[in-house]
Amino acid sequence: MKLTFLGTGTSFGVPVVGCRCATCTSSDPRDRRTRHGAVVEVDEGRLLVDTPTELRLQLLATGIDRIDAVWFTHLHADHIHGIDDLRVFTVRRGDLAGYVSDEHRAALTRYFGYVFDPDYQPAEGSSSPRVRLHGFRASEGVRILGREFLPLRVPHGHGHVYGFRVGGLGYITDAKELPPDTLAALRGVEVLVLNALWFGQPHPSHFNVEEAVAASREVGAKRTLLTHLTHRVSHAELTERLPPGVEAAYDGLTLELEG
Repeated sequence: MKLTFLGTGTSFGVPVVGCRCATCTSSDPRDRRTRHGAVVEVDEGRLLVDTPTELRLQLLATGIDRIDAVWFTHLHADHIHGIDDLRVFTVRRGDLAGYVSDEHRAALTRYFGYVFDPDYQPAEGSSSPRVRLHGFRASEGVRILGREFLPLRVPHGHGHVYGFRVGGLGYITDAKELPPDTLAALRGVEVLVLNALWFGQPHPSHFNVEEAVAASREVGAKRTLLTHLTHRVSHAELTERLPPGVEAAYDGLTLELEG
């Protein structure tokens, strides 16, 4: 199994427009963070996690030219508003399978009717993404590309985000805490992905770095990667301050996992 981080930034991205802080003006390419997205590659294909606003650029940067299915974690704009970039895949190969929680399915369909309405016909000479939605529920496994994915629900502001566990990978973004059932499901993972904004100041709907590190210790993951990072912390600072076994992800980072 392979994991590729397409984007590791928050909704503002890094650099932030108009900001001249040390991270936004850094020459370290790991400090350039586009909006959240990832690809999980298993034997039967590639699962895209979210459709961020820079999706086309992210796919070009990582050389990923085929997607076989899509997982939507939640409906915030930075996680779904790149959905039109799926057109290139569906024009070539037909409908993609999309996976979204039952909680979010109706709203996603309403937001992007031209994508999910099977009766919609684009104007002659144009095209639209074609995605067949499949619903899922928290803690009820779903078969995707020959592998069992376990949906994991975490609180995020007024709603919920759905990460997953597949084999030795636990993937959680935009979380404020790990509820007991999610924590139990993640125990024993080889690699854990968690969101973390910055050091210090708590945030009402996201982990800060200290909270993410504490959650990682509760899970007992061998290796934890932090994503959804802001411009308030540079890659170099994270590398210097994070404890052993916890590190900062960056756009384009690829990991090979067993199982």
